[in-house]
Amino acid sequence: MTPQPLPLDLDPASADAVLASALRTVATERGGLAALEEALCDGLGAPFAAAVATLKDLGGRVIVTGMGKSGHVGRKIAATLASTGTPAHFVHPGEASHGDLGMIMREDAILALSWSGETGELSDLIAYAKRHGVALVAFTSSADSTLGRAADVCLTLPKAKEACPNGLAPTTSTTMQLALGDALAVALLEARGFTAQDFRLYHPGGKLGALLKTAKDVMHVGERLPLAPVGTPMSEALRIQSEKSFGCTIVVDADGRLAGIVTDGDVRRHMANDLLSRTVEEVMTKRPLAIGPDMLLGEALELVETRKVSALVVVAEGRPIGLVHVLDLLRAGAA
Repeated sequence: MTPQPLPLDLDPASADAVLASALRTVATERGGLAALEEALCDGLGAPFAAAVATLKDLGGRVIVTGMGKSGHVGRKIAATLASTGTPAHFVHPGEASHGDLGMIMREDAILALSWSGETGELSDLIAYAKRHGVALVAFTSSADSTLGRAADVCLTLPKAKEACPNGLAPTTSTTMQLALGDALAVALLEARGFTAQDFRLYHPGGKLGALLKTAKDVMHVGERLPLAPVGTPMSEALRIQSEKSFGCTIVVDADGRLAGIVTDGDVRRHMANDLLSRTVEEVMTKRPLAIGPDMLLGEALELVETRKVSALVVVAEGRPIGLVHVLDLLRAGAA
């Protein structure tokens, strides 16, 4: 690895101290995650499963709430839940006490985050949940706290050392909350049978949205396809290949089924004086790489990269219906 230049105001001794601090932080937070993993294998497993069961068949939404750093983590958990098929949004505890309680319906459930379980700003939310029969799930480190005792399902996180040298700034604790929130979102995703196609509905933008498009969204069809039947002379196949500009000719049998493909590489390998008098079946690659119209572009990109091909034939019931070129993946933003 090439050594990175030091910042202008750091001497080597200071740089070493900074790196040592970063490594201590990572190691401390990793210890917290290890404790969380151990807890899930022990007493935390049953309430975690109960939380999934509570939220999976919810008629409404998951209302995530928390104050301070727990609130920031809660916003991320709400976003992750919403993007993976569990309707959710964040309600600030302070705003809840000034009218936003009206956002919460009986069919909803509240997911409240408080490391101590004694966050005063949550009191009105807790009272509202109890008064109106709204399910309450808690993330806290103290099952005996006000929040822990009030919760219908209490997920008690194990005690862990904060990475802050003063033991005050929420660091390890928020990492553990975030990891448990991710675990909850993924478990709900799997329990709901949430697929990549479902995921696409909530992520239409950016590279992720492009990867979640399918072959049928970008494939060339109809007159754009470089098709040639078995028996076609290579002279005609090369004309088709040049005219369609995909660097290949798709060969079909008498029933219109995919028989093979003639690529630029096949042409080079069979270059000879009599190439133009040969037929496509003498030159083509048999059993070419073919994909279905519903293949995700992310999967298509992996095939292009691993199999070192520039075009993929799209087939349905054995018949070519489209073609996806590597340039199509680039234009779609998948690559």
